[in-house]
Formats: sequence, C-alpha cells, structure tokens
Amino acid sequence: MDGKPYFRQVIVVEGRDDTAAVLRAVDAATIETHGYGISAETWKRLEAAYEKNGLIIFTDPDHAGEEIRRRVGEKFPLAAHAYLSRSRAEKKGDIGIENARPEDIADALLAAHTPGGPDESGAPAVGRRHPRGTFRASGLRVQTGKSRQRARHRIRKRKGDAQAHERSRRVEERL
Repeated sequence: MDGKPYFRQVIVVEGRDDTAAVLRAVDAATIETHGYGISAETWKRLEAAYEKNGLIIFTDPDHAGEEIRRRVGEKFPLAAHAYLSRSRAEKKGDIGIENARPEDIADALLAAHTPGGPDESGAPAVGRRHPRGTFRASGLRVQTGKSRQRARHRIRKRKGDAQAHERSRRVEERL
C-alpha cells in the first residue's frame, strides 16, 4: 500500500480527468456524471452507491459544478460534500479539480461533511487522525492500508465469537 487514505464512500466527480486526479490522491471508487446532463444509468449507479456505501459529492468550484452538486445533493440529502477553493483548483485560467495537487484533493475529501455540518452550522468537519491510521470526519471513516490490515487481523483473532465473524464479513465487504 502507498499510504493514501481509503474511502468506503463513492466519490461523485464530473469527468474522467477528475477521476484520475482523485485516484492520484486517495484510494476510492468514483462515479462520473459527465457534466450537467446526468443519464438515467448514472442516476441508478449513484442510487446504488448511495444505498450501499454512501456518496461524497466533489465537483468543480464553478457554476456547472455547483449545479451538479445541487442536483445530486437534492436527490441524496445525506451525501457528504467535499469542497476545493477556486484558487487551489485553477491552472492557467482553467478551473477544475483535475488541476489541484493530490494533497489538496486528499485534504478536501478528509474534510467532507454533510449539509448542516456536525454542529448544524454548515462548517466543514476537520479530519482528525486517530490511532492506527484511522481518520474521522463528520462520521466518515477512512482507513489507511496498514490500519485495515490490523483491523482484519484483530477480528480474525477472535475465533469462536459469532459477532467477530459477522464484523469480519462486513469489513471484507467494504474492501
């Protein structure tokens, strides 16, 4: 493992360049909207991901990106939102998350929050590092590679415990 943060939630982006930028920064699955005209098939994929793993909406900090964020957020109100400032997403006059540095993308995703924020103010939750490589941000659980391995090992060690078997199965499903 290369130590990139792992996200169980699926990250919603606008296009393939955004997907490439996100994958350089974090270990996560993405769904591309391909712009404002989101197809029926994409809506079905978004709904399935929302129900199974949850969503993080991460669109460009421009008008089109905000419209996509609004549409997806209306349909999936418990989806988390990650934001990147225009200054961090701009390169030679072009605005998009594909222009951001991997560190900025990872920071934005770690600070993702649901509308209203954890304290109902709407302020983003700051990702806090916990022991064994686990991050938490507004209820999102993010683990680095080593901490996932240790978690699986601890669960498997508890042989004969039916609950541990169930937990191990759930952990394996998330990976």
